[in-house]
Amino acid sequence: MIRSLLFVVGALALLSLNARAQHIRAGIIGLDTSHVLAFTKTLNENPQKPEVMGARLVAAYAQGSKDIESSTKRVPEYTEKVKALGVEIVPSIHELLDKVDVVFLESNDGRVHLEQVLPCIEAHKPVFIDKPIAGTLVDAIKIFDASKKASIPVFSSSSLRFGKGTQAVRGGSIGQVKQASTTSPASLEPHHPDLFWYGIHGVESLFTVMGTGCQSVKRGTVMEEVTTVDKVTQKGTKETVSRITVTGTWAGGRAGTFTEAKGYGGKAVGEKGEAAIGTYDGYDPLLYSVIHFFRTGVTPVTPEETLEIYAFMEAADESKRRNGAEVTIKEVMDKALAEARK
Repeated sequence: MIRSLLFVVGALALLSLNARAQHIRAGIIGLDTSHVLAFTKTLNENPQKPEVMGARLVAAYAQGSKDIESSTKRVPEYTEKVKALGVEIVPSIHELLDKVDVVFLESNDGRVHLEQVLPCIEAHKPVFIDKPIAGTLVDAIKIFDASKKASIPVFSSSSLRFGKGTQAVRGGSIGQVKQASTTSPASLEPHHPDLFWYGIHGVESLFTVMGTGCQSVKRGTVMEEVTTVDKVTQKGTKETVSRITVTGTWAGGRAGTFTEAKGYGGKAVGEKGEAAIGTYDGYDPLLYSVIHFFRTGVTPVTPEETLEIYAFMEAADESKRRNGAEVTIKEVMDKALAEARK
């Protein structure tokens, strides 16, 4: 009788824990990126989707960047749109944290992420940090150090990591990848290292299939002829433009290259053949992974891999400063670690 009673009590407790895990009140910091609209629509308009069932965006703090016009001008429009989807707009991060269980840190400006994520970690709220994780490699290290110290998980990723073809190769569809190349747009923003702002998409795809173990980086340029069509006359004008290209050498002589381009794509060559990679398959695959992370506490991308990705991009800038010379990941990481932990 006692054993049966204990079994019932235990079962009820487990059901209660599962119920709490399934009902997730999510908050947003930063309303200056289209990502927030995509995430909010899926969560709040499609609550019966099994991948997101029980999770809802309930509150948002609007302020993201204060000095990047392309971001700040979006805030009023996105604020009204998420309000229409049932999200409460709050005046501070601390007020947001009182209303939510987990946080989407969506500010487009990586420079504010360290300042914005620390209160979340202190409040014991798991956080997904949208790209770029920070404005510098040093700040990225500080974010993961704070997460580890508090035992509060955080992770960051581009949506490109979760493209179907890229994930298939990551899962071993062509065996170990010997070499890979990816492309994505790489528009620049002067407050961030060159690839942090948008090149991160193609670089994330590259690391998804190559994995960690990059040893050195060389940056160069490739020339491309493009045609611009005048909207009034419909006449085309040809010009030659330079595109960023960055090649990394991995342990074992494996090589991976990112090249700036108009579109997303790439190819991986492995032990068992070749496969297309680097395609953009929408925001939902990333969102599903974020919700799974919130439910389980298991990060889909390790801090070590994310830091190596940002070290790769920082090394690309250092290579540029050295006129295309080869720069080691160790040199860049050692310098950043010393600064972050001094």
